[in-house]
Formats: sequence, C-alpha cells, structure tokens
Amino acid sequence: MADRPSTGELFGVPYNFERPSIGRMLSAYWKPDEGMLVDKPFGIGYTLNLANWRSWIVLAVAGVLLWQERKGERERMAAEDGPVEVIVDDD
Repeated sequence: MADRPSTGELFGVPYNFERPSIGRMLSAYWKPDEGMLVDKPFGIGYTLNLANWRSWIVLAVAGVLLWQERKGERERMAAEDGPVEVIVDDD
C-alpha cells in the first residue's frame, strides 16, 4: 500500500498531519510577514496569525460576545431563583 502524504491541500484547504513539535506550534501562530489567517500547524484548515493586528480584533470581539452571553445566563439564573406569584381564578 502506498504511503499517503501527511501535508498538502484538499480542495484548496490545507492539511498537516505531521507530528507537531513545540517550535513548529509556536512559530505557526506568529508570522509577521503573512496575513490574518495562516495554515494550522496540525490538522485541517486555517488559524489566526497573532502577529497581525486584525487577529487581535477578532479575539476581542469573540471575548466580548462570550462575556455578554455568560452575563445574560447569570441574569436569567438570578431571575429564575426568585419567588413566583401564582393567581388562581375560582370562577
């Protein structure tokens, strides 16, 4: 059986299944000369390039959205814990 390549592209999407090293993992997320998205160091697809300022905006927006969602959950939980008034009509 022929060996399959561990890196390449499939329908324009990059993949890399080589055993990851710490150096390759760290250098994959910091590439100053490239755009906002770079090839993942392991797996299929793209990841954020932390050397690009646009990536930090994406992370900040995602953080704010997550914070708002959790804040809303806490407020819903607090509202559900309060007393409930039940009105029964005897007609």
